[in-house]
Amino acid sequence: MRKIITAVLISLLVLHCKNNRIDMPEKPDNLISEEKMVEVLFDMTVISAAKGLNRRVMEDKGIEPETFVYEKHQIDSVQFSESNRYYSYDVKTYELIYARVKEKLQAQKELFNKDLKAKATKADSISKTNRVRRDSLIRLKTPEINPDLQ
Repeated sequence: MRKIITAVLISLLVLHCKNNRIDMPEKPDNLISEEKMVEVLFDMTVISAAKGLNRRVMEDKGIEPETFVYEKHQIDSVQFSESNRYYSYDVKTYELIYARVKEKLQAQKELFNKDLKAKATKADSISKTNRVRRDSLIRLKTPEINPDLQ
C-alpha cells in the first residue's frame, strides 16, 4: 500500500511540474537590440553604483537614475521591462549579454584606474616640486655664519 501511495504522489508531482512550465514570452514589437541592451544595463549598473556613493548629490540635483538611463537611450520602462523579460527567458543569451556588460565594466574600471594613477603621479610630482622650492627659499633666507668671525 505504501508503495502505491508513493508512486501516485511521485506521478502527481511529475505531472504537476510539467504543467507549470513557463511559456516563452512573445517577442515585443519594440524589442531593444542586444547591443543596446548591453549599453542600457551598463549605464544602469554605473549609475546605480554612483547613486550608492553620491546619493545626496543626485537627490539635490533631482536625478532619478532609471529615468536618466531611459531618456539617454530613448526608451521607456515598459520597453525595457518587456525586452528584459524576453532576453531573460533564454538563459544563454542573457548570460552573454551580462558577460558583455561585465567586460565593458572591467574596461571602464581599468581606464579609471589608469587615469587615477596618472593624476596621483602628477600630484606627487607637484608636491615634490613645491617641497624643493620651499627648501630653496629657506636656504636663501637663512643667513650663513662665517666661521672666521667667531
